[in-house]
Amino acid sequence: MSSKIKVASPLVILHGDEMAQVAFERILDTFVTSRLDLDMVEIDLSAEHRVSTNGQAVMDAIEALNTYKVGIKNAGMTVNRAQLEELLAKHPEIDGDTLHPLATKSPNGAIRKGIGGNITREDIQFRNLQFDKPHWIGRDIEVDTMEHGGIKDSFNELSKGTGVVKLMFVGASGDPVELHRREVNKGDPWLLATNDLDDVKAWAHRFFQRAINEKRDIYLGLKDTVIAGYDGVMRAAIEAIYQQDYKQQVEALGLDYHYELIDAQAARIVANPPERALWGVPDNTTGRKLYKLVEQLKQHGIPEREAQVSISRMSAGGGDQYGSYNAPAREDGILKVIVDGEEKHARRVKQGDPILLMSNDRQAIKDWVLQVFRDASRKQKEVYFGLKREYMDYDDVFSTIITDVRYELAQADTAPPSFMIMRPSSQLIKMITDPPRNALYPAQNLDGDIFSDISAALGGSLATASSIIESKSGTMLFEAPHGTAHDLYLKYQESDGRDAHFNSSALLFAVANALETLGEREGNQALIDYAKALKKALIDTVADGIITGDLKGKTADPSAETLVDMQGFLDAVAERLPA
Repeated sequence: MSSKIKVASPLVILHGDEMAQVAFERILDTFVTSRLDLDMVEIDLSAEHRVSTNGQAVMDAIEALNTYKVGIKNAGMTVNRAQLEELLAKHPEIDGDTLHPLATKSPNGAIRKGIGGNITREDIQFRNLQFDKPHWIGRDIEVDTMEHGGIKDSFNELSKGTGVVKLMFVGASGDPVELHRREVNKGDPWLLATNDLDDVKAWAHRFFQRAINEKRDIYLGLKDTVIAGYDGVMRAAIEAIYQQDYKQQVEALGLDYHYELIDAQAARIVANPPERALWGVPDNTTGRKLYKLVEQLKQHGIPEREAQVSISRMSAGGGDQYGSYNAPAREDGILKVIVDGEEKHARRVKQGDPILLMSNDRQAIKDWVLQVFRDASRKQKEVYFGLKREYMDYDDVFSTIITDVRYELAQADTAPPSFMIMRPSSQLIKMITDPPRNALYPAQNLDGDIFSDISAALGGSLATASSIIESKSGTMLFEAPHGTAHDLYLKYQESDGRDAHFNSSALLFAVANALETLGEREGNQALIDYAKALKKALIDTVADGIITGDLKGKTADPSAETLVDMQGFLDAVAERLPA
C-alpha cells in the first residue's frame, strides 16, 4: 500500500528557465512526486518553448489555470533581441516576422490578465534573519531624470461612457491610420504619453557628461523588456550615445557603467548603495520617486527593520504600462485619440518618438481594492495606498473606488482595515524608512515591481519572499518573486552541474502554499498538515543556520552558519520533515 498522500485535485505546474528551473525540478522530485499521489498538469513556459509555439504555451497555461484553479509558476526569461535571434537561428522553421507578442514578451502580464489575478508579495517569516542595514548617510549618489515628457506630461482622463478608444496617426500622406484600439467602460481611466526622442538624446548627453565631469559611476535603469516600444526605444537611443561618444572616456577614467531593469537596479542600489554614483532614471514619474527616496536616505539613512512588508500589485486588467500599446512613431506626424468618434486629444510626434497608450478597467480596480482590504483584514495589516490624485485623473479614480469600497463594506457591517492614501513617493519612503510592523502597500504595476524588489532586497534576498496571484473567480497562482538567476546558471553549466548555488526558499514556499490551498479546497487534512510541515521545515532549516551563499552573514549568529549549495539546502529541509 502506498504511503503517499492521495490528492484528488490536479495541480498546474508552469515550468521556467535557467537556474530557477533546475531548482524547481529538484523541488518537485524531492517534495511533491516522491511524497504525494497527485496529477500534475505540466506546461513548459520556457522562453524557447514560448517562441517555438508562437505564444500558444502561454494560452495553454491560462486555460489550465482557469480550469484547475491552483498552480505554481516558475521564473522565466523575457528574451531580449540578441536572445531572440539565437532562438530563431536554433529554430529556422520559425518566421520571426510573424511571431505573436506572447512568444517574446514576458508571459506574466498575459497570465495575470488571463486569470483576472492581482499579485501580493510577502516576506517569508524567517525567524533569525537580521536586517543588514546598508550605510546610506553621506553617500554621494545623485538621481538624474528627465524633466519633461512621459507620463508627467500625459493627457489622461476617465471615459465618459462605454465605447472604443482609437489611437490614430496622420503622417505625410494626410490619411489617418489606426495604430491601436481598445474597449473601455464608463469610468475607466486612460492615458496617452509620448517622449521626444531628441529630448531623450539631449538628456543622455547631459547625463553622461555630468558623470564624467563629476567622476561618478554610471547607473541606468528602464523597463525595456516589458515596455519594449517605449522604455526599450529610450534605452536603445541612450546606449547608442554611450557607446559612440562616452564609453572610451568612462573607461579611461576607471568609472563603471551598469544597465539593469529599473526594479532590479533600484533593489541593488537601495540595499547596496555605491560610494559615488549618478543614477539615470529617464522615466520621470519613477525618477522623481527615487530621487526623493535617495535624498531622504542620504540624510537620515535606513532605520532598524523589524517590519513584515507586503506589496499588492494591481494587475487584473492587464492595465497601466504593462497592458499598454507602446511603439515608436514611424514618421513625423500627428497622434490623435478618438473616443467613439470624438477627438479627445492630439499632439505632434517625430519619427522614432516612443508612444504609450494605457488604460485600466474600473471594475478590475474595484476587485483589487476589495482584495486588498480582505487580505489586510484577514492578516491584520495597515494599508498605505500611493496615488498621484492631485493632478492625475487616471489615479483619482483609484481614490474614488477606495471610498466606494469602504462605504460598501460599512453598509455590510464589515469594517475596512486602517488605511491611508498618500503620494507614491511618500508611500515608497514610508515603506523603507518608517514601516509599521505589519503593513500592506498597494501599487500599480511598475511601482509594484520596484517596491517589491527593494523590499525583498532589504529583507535579505529575493528568495526570502513569497508571491501569490489571486483572482476573483478563485484561481490561485503561487510563484517566487525572483528571476532565473542567469549568472548562477552559467556557472552551473560551466561546471557540468557541480556548481549549483541558488536559494530555492521562495520556490519551495510557493509549492507549500499551493499544496496547502489544494488541501483546504478539498478538505484534505493530511495534505494541509504536510504543506504546513514543509513550511516549518524550511523556516527551521534557516533557523538552524543552514543557508545558501546569498544569506551569508545575514543570520542572527553568523558564526554558527553552515553554508550549503542548493541541493544541500533542499536535503536539509527534507531531513526536517516528519517521516
